[in-house]
Amino acid sequence: MDMVPSRPYLMRALHEWIIDSGHTPHLLIDADHPELEVPDSARKDGQVVLNVSPSAVRDLVMDNEWVSFVARFAGVSRGVSVPVAAVKAIYARENGRGMVFPDEDGLSQAEPGADAGSRDGNGDDDDPGRPRLRVVK
Repeated sequence: MDMVPSRPYLMRALHEWIIDSGHTPHLLIDADHPELEVPDSARKDGQVVLNVSPSAVRDLVMDNEWVSFVARFAGVSRGVSVPVAAVKAIYARENGRGMVFPDEDGLSQAEPGADAGSRDGNGDDDDPGRPRLRVVK
């Protein structure tokens, strides 16, 4: 059985971690996603950056399909709806720490019985198309 996408779970955990650390969480979003509902003034260079701190938004809901909230844009309250698939990253404004998500959530799915490092379990993986984990600092 396939696993559900990890992106919404990681987003919620990182959002909480950033807030608990006393920083300001921001979402980097693909502005070209057809289901994105955000004021056009927020779209710049094909992306949208949104402050999702408790002081900047109200009624924040981050479920497995959507991120939605109410925020002020140029002094006017507006509803925002972001498909989880459109979220490219979540990070702290103050230090940039957070996570960039892959274009396809399928990268997190491993084959049953295979080690994380290789297809045959010996640690040698010459298949360039196979996803690999790496440390990002």
